[in-house]
Amino acid sequence: MSGPNIGEKAPDFCLPNSMGEEVCLKDYKGKWIVLYFYPRDNTSGCTREAIDFTTLLNEFNKNGAVVIGVSPDSIKSHQKFIDKHGLKVELLSDTDKKVIKLYGAWGKKKRYGREFEGVIRSTYLIDDKGIIRHIWKKVRVQGHAEEVLNKLMELKK
Repeated sequence: MSGPNIGEKAPDFCLPNSMGEEVCLKDYKGKWIVLYFYPRDNTSGCTREAIDFTTLLNEFNKNGAVVIGVSPDSIKSHQKFIDKHGLKVELLSDTDKKVIKLYGAWGKKKRYGREFEGVIRSTYLIDDKGIIRHIWKKVRVQGHAEEVLNKLMELKK
């Protein structure tokens, strides 16, 4: 699990959002970006994380940040996920996992003694100049959105 490091320019990419519109990282120049990678729509942990980021979205926006979630789910799956839970964060579809792999969020996982490849829950905090300022790998969902918000406010001081 490699990927870009703190202090490096965030690799640019373009992916479709839940409406099928292409969204590129460079579209957010001048804003801070919370870029989070998650395994699957409508699973308990991923739902909790998306709801937590949605709940705090006004605070992120007040601090000049946007929140973008990326998973290998389809555009249609993202639409259903957003509608079902009233999500306000931007969700991007990376069905071929190119961006997920580019950011080092793909790798070996273990569950119930079984090893398999999958999305490793990760979050990148990117500043308004496109530089990675903080990285969370193997994220635990509980309290994560608040932790990211606190780090954003600390770095912006």
